Amino acid sequence: MKNNDFTKGKIVPLLLKFMLPVLFAMLLQAMYGAVDLMIVGQFGTNADVSGVSTGSQIVMTLTNLVIGLSMGVTVSVGQSIGRKRNDEAGMLIGTGLYIFFAAGVLFTAVGVCFSEGLAGLMHAPSEAFRNTVEYIRICSAGFTVVIAYNLLGSIFRGLGDSKTPLLAVGISCVLNILFDILFVAVLNKGAAGAATATVIAQFVSVVISLLIISRKELPFVLSKDTMKFRKRFAGRIIRIGTPIALQDFLVGMSFLVLLAIVNGLGLIESAGVGVAEKVCAFIMLVPSAFMQSMSSFVAQNMGAGKGERAVKALQSGILVSCIFGAVMFYVTFFHGNLLAGIFTDDALTVLASWDYLKAYAIDCLLTCFLFCFIGYYNGIEKTKFVMLQGLVGAFFIRIPVAFLMRSIGNGSLFLIGIATPCSTVVQIAMCFIFFKVSGKKEHHIQEELS
Repeated sequence: MKNNDFTKGKIVPLLLKFMLPVLFAMLLQAMYGAVDLMIVGQFGTNADVSGVSTGSQIVMTLTNLVIGLSMGVTVSVGQSIGRKRNDEAGMLIGTGLYIFFAAGVLFTAVGVCFSEGLAGLMHAPSEAFRNTVEYIRICSAGFTVVIAYNLLGSIFRGLGDSKTPLLAVGISCVLNILFDILFVAVLNKGAAGAATATVIAQFVSVVISLLIISRKELPFVLSKDTMKFRKRFAGRIIRIGTPIALQDFLVGMSFLVLLAIVNGLGLIESAGVGVAEKVCAFIMLVPSAFMQSMSSFVAQNMGAGKGERAVKALQSGILVSCIFGAVMFYVTFFHGNLLAGIFTDDALTVLASWDYLKAYAIDCLLTCFLFCFIGYYNGIEKTKFVMLQGLVGAFFIRIPVAFLMRSIGNGSLFLIGIATPCSTVVQIAMCFIFFKVSGKKEHHIQEELS
């Protein structure tokens, strides 16, 4: 833990050293849904594929709500570490455990009790309706495990440790593959088997991770006094994390609306977009990894009073991320059929998926800017702006454009998908404007103080 100080040293090597384990962890995390869909696609039916794709989108939307809130822990802990207040970081973590246990119980109840209603809201195709309900219900039953699994990663990223979450995800991914083969390929349980495999794998991973953590040297002592609920720390976590959680939730909801629009076109289109979304989980990994890493990196430097270093980290992150974005654009736009073919051998589903992926290929060039900005603003606690730009992009651009394209685009999945890069362009413009305006205000305040 002593080597996780981001407040000194060369920025790019430090950022990459922290980002790469985050990237690999996210790669393994993406393999969850990928393996589920891949094995279901090979050993199940199109109804199973549609059930997993629609059900996993709903579960992921709820999970992202909690992950967004957990950024309140990541940022708060990072700032405390930057200020050299290690005991405070421990108390923040203790308080966070209470908050997220309550969230796990709440989301379990919602998912289990309203699984049919959620599938209905998504316009799940009639042939895949029961598969979708089973997937949602089983995953929701294990929501406390899912939240514990993701919270552990958020805590350690706040401490500047991205290797422990990578280990936890690696264990979980291997177990998920083994259980997928057992439940889907051997026992022929389809979508329900894929959901069962995910929950069991994450439960075992949480247990193993806790054993590893108990032997790990921490910058504070875990004791009964540390593991108490403290109202002022809860307020701090919620104040920072709630806008991020709402932003993630609103963005997730907008993508659920897009999926509902596509589900109305038919089973092939639904399965095609389901496959495309799994591919997108991979092509968006680098900007997403930079976003998470940027939050931790910036939080420590802001806590140490090094605002200029935080800005330099933002600039460096955008530059490196853009290189990866250009590569992902080329591969996805011109060879998206090969990527989709990994998950299904149905020719019509592959073509539908590739059509949708071409729109996401364009977005690869844009998210390099947007995701780094979001990570930076999370790290400096400008989370209300993060929520605002997410709201504008999701509900004022993405959804209206998708509805328009469905009406005039003759069912083209590319035109429906183009709603996503359209919203990203607007969000980037908002980020640049806010960066310039807030920078001028800060400069003016410093002049007055001097």
